[in-house]
Amino acid sequence: MVLHSLSNVAAISVEFNPTRVLCEMHLPNAQIKWITPAVLKIIHTSDWHLGHQLHGYDRQYEHQVFLDWLKQCLIDEQADALLVAGDVFDTANPPASAWRMLYRFLADIAKVLPHLNVVITGGNHDSPSKLDAPHELLKAFDLHLIGAIARDNDGRLDTERMMVPITDNSGETAAWILAVPFLRSGDLRTEGLGEEDDRLIEGVRQVYQQTEQAARAKCKGMQALIAMGHVYMASGELSEMSERRILGGNQHALPADIFSDDVAYVALGHLHLAQQVAKQTRIRYCGSPLPLSLSERHYQHQVLAVTLEGNQLQSVAPHIVPRAVDLWRVPEKAAPLDTVLASLAALAPQDLPLAQQPLLDVPVLLDKPQPMLREKILAVLEDKPVRLAKITPHYRETSQDTGFRQQHLSDVEPFQVLRHGWQQKYQGEPDEALSATFSHLLEQLEQDEDQ
Repeated sequence: MVLHSLSNVAAISVEFNPTRVLCEMHLPNAQIKWITPAVLKIIHTSDWHLGHQLHGYDRQYEHQVFLDWLKQCLIDEQADALLVAGDVFDTANPPASAWRMLYRFLADIAKVLPHLNVVITGGNHDSPSKLDAPHELLKAFDLHLIGAIARDNDGRLDTERMMVPITDNSGETAAWILAVPFLRSGDLRTEGLGEEDDRLIEGVRQVYQQTEQAARAKCKGMQALIAMGHVYMASGELSEMSERRILGGNQHALPADIFSDDVAYVALGHLHLAQQVAKQTRIRYCGSPLPLSLSERHYQHQVLAVTLEGNQLQSVAPHIVPRAVDLWRVPEKAAPLDTVLASLAALAPQDLPLAQQPLLDVPVLLDKPQPMLREKILAVLEDKPVRLAKITPHYRETSQDTGFRQQHLSDVEPFQVLRHGWQQKYQGEPDEALSATFSHLLEQLEQDEDQ
Protein backbone atom coordinates (compact mmCIF):
# COMPACT_ATOMS: atom_id res chain seq x y z
CA MET A 1 0.00 0.00 0.00
CA VAL A 2 1.38 3.45 -0.97
CA LEU A 3 0.36 6.07 1.58
CA HIS A 4 0.75 9.24 -0.58
CA SER A 5 -1.76 7.85 -3.08
CA LEU A 6 -4.38 7.74 -0.29
CA SER A 7 -4.08 11.34 0.88
CA ASN A 8 -7.76 12.03 0.36
CA VAL A 9 -8.94 9.05 2.43
CA ALA A 10 -10.18 9.88 5.93
CA ALA A 11 -9.49 6.54 7.65
CA ILE A 12 -8.68 2.94 6.82
CA SER A 13 -8.89 -0.08 9.18
CA VAL A 14 -6.89 -3.14 8.19
CA GLU A 15 -6.93 -6.50 9.98
CA PHE A 16 -3.78 -8.58 9.63
CA ASN A 17 -3.66 -12.39 9.98
CA PRO A 18 -2.41 -14.47 11.65
CA THR A 19 -1.28 -11.96 14.30
CA ARG A 20 -4.78 -10.48 14.38
CA VAL A 21 -3.54 -6.92 14.96
CA LEU A 22 -5.67 -3.95 13.91
CA CYS A 23 -4.11 -0.88 12.43
CA GLU A 24 -6.00 2.39 12.14
CA MET A 25 -4.38 4.89 9.77
CA HIS A 26 -5.64 8.47 9.97
CA LEU A 27 -4.67 10.42 6.88
CA PRO A 28 -3.41 12.85 5.71
CA ASN A 29 -1.48 13.18 9.00
CA ALA A 30 -0.38 9.52 8.67
CA GLN A 31 -0.97 8.82 12.38
CA ILE A 32 -0.92 5.07 13.03
CA LYS A 33 -2.58 3.52 16.07
CA TRP A 34 -1.86 -0.12 16.84
CA ILE A 35 -4.52 -2.02 18.73
CA THR A 36 -3.32 -5.34 20.20
CA PRO A 37 -5.81 -8.15 20.86
CA ALA A 38 -7.03 -8.61 24.42
CA VAL A 39 -5.33 -11.36 26.43
CA LEU A 40 -7.77 -13.40 28.48
CA LYS A 41 -6.76 -15.83 31.24
CA ILE A 42 -9.27 -18.48 32.29
CA ILE A 43 -9.19 -21.25 34.89
CA HIS A 44 -11.29 -24.24 33.78
CA THR A 45 -12.42 -26.76 36.39
CA SER A 46 -15.38 -29.09 36.91
CA ASP A 47 -16.77 -32.01 38.90
CA TRP A 48 -16.11 -30.71 42.40
CA HIS A 49 -18.75 -33.04 43.85
CA LEU A 50 -19.05 -31.07 47.08
CA GLY A 51 -20.67 -33.26 49.73
CA HIS A 52 -19.12 -36.41 48.30
CA GLN A 53 -18.37 -39.37 50.53
CA LEU A 54 -15.85 -42.04 49.55
CA HIS A 55 -16.87 -45.40 50.98
CA GLY A 56 -18.67 -43.60 53.79
CA TYR A 57 -15.92 -41.11 54.65
CA ASP A 58 -16.63 -37.39 54.50
CA ARG A 59 -14.48 -35.28 52.11
CA GLN A 60 -15.05 -31.80 53.61
CA TYR A 61 -11.42 -31.38 54.61
CA GLU A 62 -10.19 -32.32 51.13
CA HIS A 63 -12.65 -30.04 49.40
CA GLN A 64 -11.73 -27.10 51.62
CA VAL A 65 -8.02 -27.64 50.93
CA PHE A 66 -8.79 -27.70 47.20
CA LEU A 67 -10.88 -24.52 47.29
CA ASP A 68 -8.19 -22.69 49.27
CA TRP A 69 -5.61 -23.83 46.73
CA LEU A 70 -7.87 -22.81 43.82
CA LYS A 71 -8.30 -19.31 45.27
CA GLN A 72 -4.51 -18.92 45.41
CA CYS A 73 -4.20 -20.31 41.86
CA LEU A 74 -6.65 -17.66 40.61
CA ILE A 75 -4.62 -14.96 42.38
CA ASP A 76 -1.27 -16.23 41.07
CA GLU A 77 -2.58 -16.46 37.51
CA GLN A 78 -4.37 -13.10 37.80
CA ALA A 79 -7.23 -14.90 36.11
CA ASP A 80 -9.98 -13.03 34.32
CA ALA A 81 -12.53 -15.83 34.61
CA LEU A 82 -13.31 -19.04 36.46
CA LEU A 83 -15.40 -21.64 34.61
CA VAL A 84 -16.90 -24.58 36.54
CA ALA A 85 -18.41 -27.04 34.05
CA GLY A 86 -20.95 -28.96 36.10
CA ASP A 87 -21.33 -31.32 39.05
CA VAL A 88 -20.68 -28.67 41.65
CA PHE A 89 -22.37 -31.00 44.13
CA ASP A 90 -22.36 -34.76 44.43
CA THR A 91 -26.10 -35.14 44.83
CA ALA A 92 -29.27 -33.27 43.95
CA ASN A 93 -29.82 -32.67 47.68
CA PRO A 94 -26.38 -31.74 49.01
CA PRO A 95 -25.86 -31.15 52.73
CA ALA A 96 -26.00 -27.59 54.05
CA SER A 97 -22.25 -27.78 54.70
CA ALA A 98 -21.64 -28.15 50.95
CA TRP A 99 -23.70 -25.02 50.17
CA ARG A 100 -21.85 -23.10 52.88
CA MET A 101 -18.53 -24.19 51.41
CA LEU A 102 -19.55 -22.97 47.94
CA TYR A 103 -20.87 -19.60 49.14
CA ARG A 104 -17.85 -19.01 51.37
CA PHE A 105 -15.54 -19.68 48.42
CA LEU A 106 -17.47 -17.30 46.15
CA ALA A 107 -17.40 -14.61 48.83
CA ASP A 108 -13.66 -15.06 49.38
CA ILE A 109 -12.70 -14.76 45.72
CA ALA A 110 -15.03 -11.77 45.27
CA LYS A 111 -13.00 -9.97 47.95
CA VAL A 112 -9.53 -10.76 46.61
CA LEU A 113 -10.43 -10.69 42.89
CA PRO A 114 -13.37 -8.28 42.55
CA HIS A 115 -13.15 -8.22 38.74
CA LEU A 116 -13.10 -12.02 38.33
CA ASN A 117 -15.84 -13.38 36.06
CA VAL A 118 -17.34 -16.58 37.53
CA VAL A 119 -19.56 -18.91 35.49
CA ILE A 120 -20.87 -22.16 37.00
CA THR A 121 -23.14 -24.56 35.11
CA GLY A 122 -25.10 -27.54 36.35
CA GLY A 123 -24.13 -31.16 35.81
CA ASN A 124 -26.02 -34.43 35.89
CA HIS A 125 -25.47 -34.77 39.65
CA ASP A 126 -26.83 -31.27 40.36
CA SER A 127 -30.44 -30.25 40.89
CA PRO A 128 -31.25 -27.70 38.15
CA SER A 129 -33.88 -25.91 40.27
CA LYS A 130 -31.64 -25.65 43.33
CA LEU A 131 -28.75 -24.22 41.31
CA ASP A 132 -31.05 -21.75 39.59
CA ALA A 133 -32.65 -20.52 42.82
CA PRO A 134 -29.89 -18.01 43.76
CA HIS A 135 -29.11 -17.06 40.15
CA GLU A 136 -30.55 -13.54 40.18
CA LEU A 137 -28.93 -12.68 43.50
CA LEU A 138 -25.50 -13.95 42.49
CA LYS A 139 -25.77 -12.31 39.06
CA ALA A 140 -25.82 -8.93 40.83
CA PHE A 141 -22.29 -9.74 42.01
CA ASP A 142 -21.24 -10.94 38.52
CA LEU A 143 -21.47 -14.58 39.65
CA HIS A 144 -23.38 -16.66 37.13
CA LEU A 145 -24.89 -19.94 38.35
CA ILE A 146 -26.93 -21.69 35.63
CA GLY A 147 -28.67 -24.94 36.48
CA ALA A 148 -30.92 -25.52 33.47
CA ILE A 149 -31.90 -24.11 30.11
CA ALA A 150 -35.20 -22.23 29.75
CA ARG A 151 -37.77 -22.04 26.97
CA ASP A 152 -40.74 -19.75 26.41
CA ASN A 153 -44.33 -20.91 25.98
CA ASP A 154 -43.69 -21.60 22.30
CA GLY A 155 -40.66 -23.76 23.05
CA ARG A 156 -38.11 -21.17 21.91
CA LEU A 157 -34.77 -21.45 23.67
CA ASP A 158 -33.82 -18.59 25.99
CA THR A 159 -30.30 -18.10 24.67
CA GLU A 160 -29.86 -14.73 26.39
CA ARG A 161 -29.61 -16.32 29.81
CA MET A 162 -26.79 -18.63 28.69
CA MET A 163 -24.64 -15.92 27.12
CA VAL A 164 -22.28 -14.42 29.67
CA PRO A 165 -19.89 -11.59 28.69
CA ILE A 166 -16.33 -11.99 30.00
CA THR A 167 -14.24 -8.89 30.59
CA ASP A 168 -10.46 -8.62 30.50
CA ASN A 169 -8.25 -6.72 32.97
CA SER A 170 -9.15 -3.42 31.29
CA GLY A 171 -12.86 -4.00 31.87
CA GLU A 172 -13.66 -4.50 28.17
CA THR A 173 -15.70 -7.45 26.96
CA ALA A 174 -13.21 -9.90 25.49
CA ALA A 175 -15.32 -13.05 25.10
CA TRP A 176 -18.79 -14.54 25.32
CA ILE A 177 -19.38 -17.70 27.31
CA LEU A 178 -22.00 -20.14 26.01
CA ALA A 179 -22.94 -21.38 29.48
CA VAL A 180 -24.87 -24.52 28.55
CA PRO A 181 -25.66 -26.75 31.56
CA PHE A 182 -26.25 -30.49 31.49
CA LEU A 183 -29.03 -31.25 29.02
CA ARG A 184 -31.67 -33.78 29.97
CA SER A 185 -33.89 -35.51 27.43
CA GLY A 186 -36.82 -33.23 28.29
CA ASP A 187 -34.72 -30.17 27.42
CA LEU A 188 -34.32 -31.21 23.80
CA ARG A 189 -36.55 -30.56 20.80
CA THR A 190 -36.36 -33.21 18.10
CA GLU A 191 -39.32 -32.37 15.88
CA GLY A 192 -38.55 -32.58 12.20
CA LEU A 193 -35.65 -35.00 12.53
CA GLY A 194 -35.51 -38.02 10.25
CA GLU A 195 -35.68 -41.59 11.46
CA GLU A 196 -31.99 -42.04 10.67
CA ASP A 197 -30.99 -39.21 13.03
CA ASP A 198 -29.91 -39.83 16.61
CA ARG A 199 -32.45 -37.64 18.37
CA LEU A 200 -30.40 -37.10 21.51
CA ILE A 201 -27.29 -36.04 19.62
CA GLU A 202 -29.18 -33.82 17.20
CA GLY A 203 -31.20 -32.29 20.03
CA VAL A 204 -27.99 -31.28 21.81
CA ARG A 205 -26.55 -29.99 18.55
CA GLN A 206 -29.57 -27.72 18.07
CA VAL A 207 -29.12 -26.17 21.53
CA TYR A 208 -25.48 -25.34 20.84
CA GLN A 209 -26.19 -24.10 17.30
CA GLN A 210 -28.90 -21.71 18.50
CA THR A 211 -26.76 -20.45 21.38
CA GLU A 212 -23.71 -19.99 19.13
CA GLN A 213 -25.79 -18.10 16.55
CA ALA A 214 -27.14 -15.72 19.20
CA ALA A 215 -23.65 -15.15 20.62
CA ARG A 216 -22.15 -14.41 17.19
CA ALA A 217 -24.68 -11.61 16.82
CA LYS A 218 -23.27 -10.04 19.99
CA CYS A 219 -19.60 -10.51 19.13
CA LYS A 220 -17.69 -7.42 18.10
CA GLY A 221 -14.19 -7.17 16.72
CA MET A 222 -12.07 -10.00 18.03
CA GLN A 223 -14.23 -11.16 20.93
CA ALA A 224 -13.94 -14.90 21.43
CA LEU A 225 -16.64 -17.56 21.70
CA ILE A 226 -16.12 -20.04 24.55
CA ALA A 227 -18.52 -22.96 25.09
CA MET A 228 -19.22 -24.91 28.25
CA GLY A 229 -20.81 -28.34 28.48
CA HIS A 230 -21.39 -31.24 30.84
CA VAL A 231 -21.51 -34.06 28.33
CA TYR A 232 -20.15 -37.45 27.34
CA MET A 233 -18.10 -37.03 24.17
CA ALA A 234 -17.27 -39.78 21.69
CA SER A 235 -13.95 -41.54 22.46
CA GLY A 236 -13.89 -40.07 25.97
CA GLU A 237 -11.98 -42.09 28.57
CA LEU A 238 -13.98 -42.78 31.72
CA SER A 239 -12.55 -43.07 35.21
CA GLU A 240 -13.25 -46.53 36.59
CA MET A 241 -16.27 -46.62 38.89
CA SER A 242 -16.68 -42.86 39.43
CA GLU A 243 -18.96 -41.56 36.65
CA ARG A 244 -22.59 -42.02 35.73
CA ARG A 245 -23.24 -42.55 32.05
CA ILE A 246 -25.36 -39.68 30.74
CA LEU A 247 -27.65 -39.12 27.76
CA GLY A 248 -27.82 -42.83 27.05
CA GLY A 249 -24.13 -43.47 27.67
CA ASN A 250 -21.70 -44.21 24.88
CA GLN A 251 -24.58 -45.21 22.62
CA HIS A 252 -25.25 -41.47 22.25
CA ALA A 253 -21.73 -40.10 22.76
CA LEU A 254 -21.53 -36.65 21.23
CA PRO A 255 -19.24 -35.95 18.25
CA ALA A 256 -16.76 -33.07 18.40
CA ASP A 257 -18.46 -31.34 15.47
CA ILE A 258 -21.40 -30.21 17.64
CA PHE A 259 -19.05 -27.30 18.45
CA SER A 260 -18.49 -24.97 15.50
CA ASP A 261 -14.97 -24.24 14.30
CA ASP A 262 -15.14 -20.59 15.39
CA VAL A 263 -15.57 -21.57 19.06
CA ALA A 264 -12.11 -20.82 20.45
CA TYR A 265 -12.31 -23.10 23.48
CA VAL A 266 -14.72 -25.70 24.86
CA ALA A 267 -14.66 -26.22 28.65
CA LEU A 268 -16.14 -29.63 29.41
CA GLY A 269 -17.16 -31.47 32.55
CA HIS A 270 -18.37 -34.99 33.46
CA LEU A 271 -15.36 -37.20 32.73
CA HIS A 272 -13.03 -37.27 35.73
CA LEU A 273 -9.81 -37.80 33.77
CA ALA A 274 -8.38 -34.73 32.05
CA GLN A 275 -8.20 -35.23 28.28
CA GLN A 276 -8.54 -33.68 24.85
CA VAL A 277 -11.49 -34.60 22.65
CA ALA A 278 -10.89 -35.84 19.10
CA LYS A 279 -7.23 -34.73 19.44
CA GLN A 280 -8.36 -31.10 19.44
CA THR A 281 -6.50 -28.83 21.82
CA ARG A 282 -9.49 -26.48 22.03
CA ILE A 283 -11.95 -29.15 23.32
CA ARG A 284 -11.00 -30.26 26.83
CA TYR A 285 -12.10 -32.12 29.89
CA CYS A 286 -10.22 -30.73 32.87
CA GLY A 287 -11.14 -33.70 35.06
CA SER A 288 -12.19 -33.69 38.70
CA PRO A 289 -9.93 -31.97 41.25
CA LEU A 290 -10.28 -34.82 43.77
CA PRO A 291 -10.14 -38.58 43.28
CA LEU A 292 -13.71 -39.86 43.35
CA SER A 293 -12.76 -43.52 43.27
CA LEU A 294 -9.98 -45.53 44.90
CA SER A 295 -8.94 -46.57 41.39
CA GLU A 296 -7.70 -42.98 40.82
CA ARG A 297 -4.93 -43.22 43.43
CA HIS A 298 -2.10 -42.88 40.88
CA TYR A 299 -3.76 -40.17 38.80
CA GLN A 300 -2.74 -36.53 39.12
CA HIS A 301 -5.85 -34.36 39.22
CA GLN A 302 -5.71 -30.87 37.81
CA VAL A 303 -7.35 -27.66 36.68
CA LEU A 304 -6.55 -26.02 33.35
CA ALA A 305 -5.17 -22.53 32.80
CA VAL A 306 -6.37 -21.31 29.40
CA THR A 307 -4.94 -18.26 27.63
CA LEU A 308 -6.63 -16.59 24.66
CA GLU A 309 -5.39 -13.69 22.59
CA GLY A 310 -8.29 -12.04 20.86
CA ASN A 311 -10.43 -14.85 19.47
CA GLN A 312 -7.52 -17.27 19.18
CA LEU A 313 -6.52 -19.95 21.70
CA GLN A 314 -2.89 -19.50 22.68
CA SER A 315 -2.19 -22.14 25.35
CA VAL A 316 -3.69 -24.66 27.75
CA ALA A 317 -1.57 -25.54 30.78
CA PRO A 318 -2.44 -27.95 33.61
CA HIS A 319 -2.06 -27.01 37.27
CA ILE A 320 -1.75 -30.15 39.38
CA VAL A 321 -4.01 -30.12 42.43
CA PRO A 322 -2.13 -31.11 45.60
CA ARG A 323 -3.61 -34.21 47.21
CA ALA A 324 -4.70 -33.52 50.78
CA VAL A 325 -5.45 -37.15 51.65
CA ASP A 326 -3.56 -40.13 50.27
CA LEU A 327 -5.20 -43.23 48.81
CA TRP A 328 -3.38 -46.44 49.73
CA ARG A 329 -3.64 -49.98 48.47
CA VAL A 330 -1.90 -52.45 50.79
CA PRO A 331 -0.61 -54.79 49.56
CA GLU A 332 -0.38 -53.46 46.00
CA LYS A 333 -1.53 -56.82 44.60
CA ALA A 334 -3.95 -59.31 46.10
CA ALA A 335 -2.19 -61.76 48.43
CA PRO A 336 -3.21 -64.50 50.88
CA LEU A 337 -4.72 -63.27 54.14
CA ASP A 338 -1.64 -64.00 56.28
CA THR A 339 0.54 -61.95 53.92
CA VAL A 340 -2.01 -59.13 53.91
CA LEU A 341 -2.17 -58.99 57.71
CA ALA A 342 1.63 -58.91 57.92
CA SER A 343 1.79 -56.04 55.42
CA LEU A 344 -0.79 -54.05 57.37
CA ALA A 345 0.99 -54.70 60.67
CA ALA A 346 4.18 -53.25 59.17
CA LEU A 347 2.58 -49.85 58.52
CA ALA A 348 4.41 -47.19 60.50
CA PRO A 349 2.36 -45.28 63.07
CA GLN A 350 1.86 -41.55 62.42
CA ASP A 351 0.11 -38.79 64.31
CA LEU A 352 -2.47 -37.51 61.83
CA PRO A 353 -5.93 -36.01 62.44
CA LEU A 354 -8.70 -38.35 61.37
CA ALA A 355 -9.71 -36.25 58.35
CA GLN A 356 -6.13 -36.38 57.00
CA GLN A 357 -5.53 -40.11 57.42
CA PRO A 358 -5.10 -42.09 54.17
CA LEU A 359 -8.04 -44.08 52.84
CA LEU A 360 -7.09 -47.73 52.51
CA ASP A 361 -8.06 -50.40 49.98
CA VAL A 362 -7.07 -53.94 51.02
CA PRO A 363 -7.00 -56.59 48.27
CA VAL A 364 -7.12 -60.16 49.60
CA LEU A 365 -6.64 -63.43 47.71
CA LEU A 366 -9.05 -66.08 49.01
CA ASP A 367 -10.00 -69.66 48.17
CA LYS A 368 -13.50 -69.14 49.55
CA PRO A 369 -15.40 -66.51 51.58
CA GLN A 370 -13.55 -65.83 54.84
CA PRO A 371 -15.60 -65.43 58.05
CA MET A 372 -14.72 -62.40 60.17
CA LEU A 373 -12.47 -61.03 57.41
CA ARG A 374 -13.21 -57.38 58.17
CA GLU A 375 -12.79 -57.87 61.90
CA LYS A 376 -9.36 -59.49 61.43
CA ILE A 377 -8.16 -56.61 59.26
CA LEU A 378 -9.55 -53.95 61.61
CA ALA A 379 -7.82 -55.58 64.55
CA VAL A 380 -4.44 -55.18 62.85
CA LEU A 381 -5.22 -51.58 61.89
CA GLU A 382 -6.36 -50.53 65.35
CA ASP A 383 -3.33 -48.29 66.06
CA LYS A 384 -2.52 -47.43 62.46
CA PRO A 385 -3.07 -43.94 60.98
CA VAL A 386 -5.36 -45.14 58.18
CA ARG A 387 -9.07 -45.39 57.49
CA LEU A 388 -10.23 -48.70 56.05
CA ALA A 389 -12.30 -47.79 53.02
CA LYS A 390 -12.63 -51.07 51.18
CA ILE A 391 -11.71 -54.74 51.30
CA THR A 392 -11.47 -56.21 47.82
CA PRO A 393 -11.63 -60.03 47.81
CA HIS A 394 -10.11 -61.88 44.86
CA TYR A 395 -10.96 -65.54 44.45
CA ARG A 396 -8.78 -68.15 42.84
CA GLU A 397 -11.61 -69.43 40.64
CA THR A 398 -11.22 -68.06 37.13
CA SER A 399 -14.69 -68.64 35.67
CA GLN A 400 -16.43 -65.50 34.53
CA ASP A 401 -19.60 -66.42 36.41
CA THR A 402 -17.84 -66.88 39.74
CA GLY A 403 -15.89 -63.68 39.34
CA PHE A 404 -19.05 -61.72 38.61
CA ARG A 405 -20.97 -63.14 41.56
CA GLN A 406 -18.15 -62.35 44.00
CA GLN A 407 -18.14 -58.62 43.21
CA HIS A 408 -19.74 -56.15 45.58
CA LEU A 409 -22.96 -54.67 44.24
CA SER A 410 -21.47 -51.17 44.62
CA ASP A 411 -18.69 -52.17 42.20
CA VAL A 412 -21.03 -53.30 39.41
CA GLU A 413 -22.52 -50.96 36.79
CA PRO A 414 -26.22 -51.53 35.94
CA PHE A 415 -25.31 -52.26 32.32
CA GLN A 416 -22.90 -55.00 33.50
CA VAL A 417 -25.83 -56.70 35.25
CA LEU A 418 -27.93 -56.53 32.08
CA ARG A 419 -25.08 -57.86 29.95
CA HIS A 420 -24.30 -60.69 32.38
CA GLY A 421 -27.94 -61.76 32.65
CA TRP A 422 -28.38 -61.68 28.88
CA GLN A 423 -25.26 -63.77 28.33
CA GLN A 424 -26.38 -66.35 30.88
CA LYS A 425 -29.84 -66.72 29.31
CA TYR A 426 -29.21 -66.17 25.60
CA GLN A 427 -25.46 -66.78 25.14
CA GLY A 428 -24.87 -63.50 23.36
CA GLU A 429 -24.72 -59.73 23.66
CA PRO A 430 -27.87 -57.58 24.05
CA ASP A 431 -28.62 -55.83 20.77
CA GLU A 432 -28.25 -52.07 20.24
CA ALA A 433 -31.97 -51.30 20.52
CA LEU A 434 -32.30 -53.11 23.85
CA SER A 435 -29.14 -51.44 25.19
CA ALA A 436 -30.41 -48.01 24.16
CA THR A 437 -33.80 -48.64 25.82
CA PHE A 438 -32.10 -49.82 29.02
CA SER A 439 -29.86 -46.73 29.05
CA HIS A 440 -32.88 -44.48 28.56
CA LEU A 441 -34.76 -46.13 31.44
CA LEU A 442 -31.70 -45.83 33.66
CA GLU A 443 -31.39 -42.14 32.80
CA GLN A 444 -35.06 -41.57 33.62
CA LEU A 445 -34.64 -43.36 36.96
CA GLU A 446 -31.62 -41.20 37.85
CA GLN A 447 -33.54 -38.03 36.89
CA ASP A 448 -36.45 -39.09 39.11
CA GLU A 449 -34.03 -39.62 42.00
CA ASP A 450 -32.61 -36.13 41.46
CA GLN A 451 -35.96 -34.39 41.75
